[in-house]
Amino acid sequence: MSIKEEIAQSLEKLRPYLQRDGGDVEFVDYDVDQGILKVKLMGSCAGCPYSQMTLSSGIKRTLQQEFPQLQDVQSV
Repeated sequence: MSIKEEIAQSLEKLRPYLQRDGGDVEFVDYDVDQGILKVKLMGSCAGCPYSQMTLSSGIKRTLQQEFPQLQDVQSV
């Protein structure tokens, strides 16, 4: 399994937490060289003023525990 597939699979585990609040997240791409994960925030997450906090404190921090090479998470 590639690192992209592993990250996408781990992201799937986080989705129910966002869906509980009416939001969602979708894996878009992972740049292996730069360590940047690109995701698409959907539902209530798309327009939420706390979406940056969700990205950095929620998704990024959680995934970095499993993937230390992950440098950043960006919403596209």
